Amino acid sequence: MPTSLVTGGAGFLGSHLCDFLISRGQRVICVDNLETGSLENIEHLKAGAEFRFEMFDITSHYEIEEPVDFVYHMASPASPIDYARLPLHTLKVGAYGTHNTLGLAKKHRARFLLASTSEVYGDPLVHPQHEDYRGNVSTTGVRSAYDEAKRYAEALTMAYHRQQGVDTAIVRIFNTYGPRMRPHDGRAVPTFLRQALQDRPITVFGDGSQTRSFCYVSDLVDGVIRLAESEAHLPVNIGNPDEFTLLELAHAVVDVTGSRSEIVHEALPTDDPKVRRPDIALARELLGWEPRVELRDGLRRTLDQSGVEALTGAGIT
Repeated sequence: MPTSLVTGGAGFLGSHLCDFLISRGQRVICVDNLETGSLENIEHLKAGAEFRFEMFDITSHYEIEEPVDFVYHMASPASPIDYARLPLHTLKVGAYGTHNTLGLAKKHRARFLLASTSEVYGDPLVHPQHEDYRGNVSTTGVRSAYDEAKRYAEALTMAYHRQQGVDTAIVRIFNTYGPRMRPHDGRAVPTFLRQALQDRPITVFGDGSQTRSFCYVSDLVDGVIRLAESEAHLPVNIGNPDEFTLLELAHAVVDVTGSRSEIVHEALPTDDPKVRRPDIALARELLGWEPRVELRDGLRRTLDQSGVEALTGAGIT
């Protein structure tokens, strides 16, 4: 039975990854400091002998004594609200957290996968974004703590691979959604669903013409695991190439929920990317991967698997 360590394993993506790995017959060690993750996301796994939870802050040195075959480094604040609130911690996770986790992978001779992000492309001047594009990123903007933390983490990962011989991979994750997203985390899908389910105005920033590409979480996790189990070392985009404006997303949410919400517009945030869509030719070639879940189907699955209370944050202050 292979053993996988998942940092950030109590978060949205990390907890789904833990589920998927266990379903494939693996043992999982979940590491999280619960800054943005939640024990509720992994409660259903805690009784199983194949699952172990460790509460660590990975920005400090930590060790796992039992053998580890794969290390999935998913830990980081990942929503604009979180990294605006925790910019120094976000940078520390990208730097110290990645360094410590790479050291652990080296010790165990484990395959290491870094969860990077499409944010490394910034406000792109190339569309769609392919892995060779070096980005248009502000080092001093309000989003820079997250962008630069991930760019540094990529550089550190490649340095460990080239100098220390660690078997590494890098996935650049594009916008992902699904059950277990926090209703107040500031990202478009949970925000729109929460507002629609409460029949409140859906707030679209700017004129809503900015685009995103939304990948359902099961598709994303499938791609991540395929990459970890491949021999690739350079970054690979994983995301859904179907592109929607935020206004189109808002209308889709209203349609799926049957909401009476109206759509209202607010000022566009600073440094908000105008377009975002992955070129997934490399993922198709190397991994035989492409997403299967269409947007409205994914929204319905999110509704069905989450429930209204979880999506609206009922009882949460």
